[in-house]
Amino acid sequence: MKIANVHGRQIVDCKCRPLVEVEITCDNGTVVRGAAPTGQSVGIHESYVLRDGDPNDYHGLSVHKAVANVENEIKPLLVGKDVDDPKALDRALIELDGTPDKHRLGGNTVYSTSIALWRAYAAAHKKPLYQMIAGKPLSTVPVPTFNMVNGGVYDTLTQPFNEFIVVPWGAETIQEAIAISIDLFNHMEDTLRRYLGTTPAVARSYGYAAPSDDPAVVLSLMRKAMEELGYQDKFCFAFDCASSEMYDKESRTYLLKGERVTAEQLVDYMAELSREFNFLFIEDLLDEDDWDGFALAKKKLTHTIIIGDDLIVTNRARLEKAVSMDAVGGFVLKPNQIGTLTEAFDTYEYAQEHGLIALPSGRSGGVIDDVVMDLSVGLQVPFQKNGAPRSGERIEKLNFLIRASESAPDVNLSDLKSVVRF
Repeated sequence: MKIANVHGRQIVDCKCRPLVEVEITCDNGTVVRGAAPTGQSVGIHESYVLRDGDPNDYHGLSVHKAVANVENEIKPLLVGKDVDDPKALDRALIELDGTPDKHRLGGNTVYSTSIALWRAYAAAHKKPLYQMIAGKPLSTVPVPTFNMVNGGVYDTLTQPFNEFIVVPWGAETIQEAIAISIDLFNHMEDTLRRYLGTTPAVARSYGYAAPSDDPAVVLSLMRKAMEELGYQDKFCFAFDCASSEMYDKESRTYLLKGERVTAEQLVDYMAELSREFNFLFIEDLLDEDDWDGFALAKKKLTHTIIIGDDLIVTNRARLEKAVSMDAVGGFVLKPNQIGTLTEAFDTYEYAQEHGLIALPSGRSGGVIDDVVMDLSVGLQVPFQKNGAPRSGERIEKLNFLIRASESAPDVNLSDLKSVVRF
């Protein structure tokens, strides 16, 4: 199956921001598409997101330059090529761009094309992409995790930790995991209403706005909601701290309960918190360049998995440095951060060789058909990040897991008993 045409267009993501979509038409009439989502906050080491910068067009966020690069440079490269070696085609895209961070063509341009190429490869074999990635019959689907409460800067408080997450690790099936998590999410609204005396606000990532600047208060309210539903043995907690957002580079301090603290103080606080609440993982506890802070956290927080997102940005070289410093127990797998699926697979394979967890995640500026779900299922990871169970692109990820679980008779929900450290 050969590529007959490559076409780029500007569409919009779930945040109504423009993104580039690449459509590939093959010589037998098969049509596949790929679109690169972008996060609400983008780490400084991620592949470059090429936008137009015209303040009169989507406030500078339009991607017409990226679309032009698809039409003028990527199309001539790919038309006539066979789709059966997507890794070779990804490498050709990397060479065409010629910059370390995809700055010339745009990481969003290259990644959208990479997704379409891998989907064309799967279509040529008449199989789902996750099955091509797995290379063998599925045995598990990952446990989804759910963003319940969001930190941030609000009118009356600032909660420095970005996402308060629950993990239905005690569920026995994917249907149960989804059902009890949605039940808990809905009940959280009532629990927060009683605490606040008013209906809780919806935050920008669709969880509930944090009711306190004290992380322990938020976690206690979440645990109260679990206990009221009888789910206390079904769930554990997780954090995406996104600490780069609240880090002050001049003083090298972090925000915590309205005060500035050192990395060591933040790590000690989290160690204490992890003894009171069962955490599966803690993501981005320190700034994206605070390597020593991550190494300290990895040493002191023995009851949870230290995960790097902005620290690693799905980049093998940065993961190699983290391994040399014993700074993480895993990384967040976001292929758009590095720019091609081939490079993301390379980072994943290195993590596997060194016993690290890979945690696939969508982006807050998501799309309905996020290829990350194919990676989650195809790589047979134990758990993944799904966001709050509100808005279509997040619900579709849950439905994807349900369908995948029915793709073979012996597909079970991943058992996290061998993964948890509390």
